[in-house]
Amino acid sequence: MVSTAFVFVLLLITLCGSGAAYWQLLLCQRRVRILNSHRVAAHSAIQRSRMDLLEVRNRARLLEDSVSSGASAVEKLHKAISNTTFGLIDLFSKDEQFRKTARKARTTHDETSQQIYRTVRTTNKALHILADTLIIGKAEKRIASRKRGTKPGDDSQ
Repeated sequence: MVSTAFVFVLLLITLCGSGAAYWQLLLCQRRVRILNSHRVAAHSAIQRSRMDLLEVRNRARLLEDSVSSGASAVEKLHKAISNTTFGLIDLFSKDEQFRKTARKARTTHDETSQQIYRTVRTTNKALHILADTLIIGKAEKRIASRKRGTKPGDDSQ
């Protein structure tokens, strides 16, 4: 009887120990889930800032390409109109002096329009570089400062 009671007490102690171990397991699993959710949230914030930076870069590139393509399209249309106009003047003009003047005007017109469209493209590239330096560079510095652990507005470096 004493041995039965002793075995019963040992079983009860083992059961209590197993229950405590299971309770600790549940608490640890809960803490691991919380820790993983914080890790995922931090990773998501980093990934979001990277994606925001990529989006800004892609928008800037798209804007530059759009302006450049638009300028090329307008230039081609402008050339077609001026070629048609000056060609008709050359074809239907009866006065040779007027033809020479029109050819000279055409040469001046073509050179001037080429310079203007070249200037538009150069200005577009310069604005893209400026925006890249100011906006994207600032965003990259902000992200880099977060990685180093400094505050975004802190310039004490």
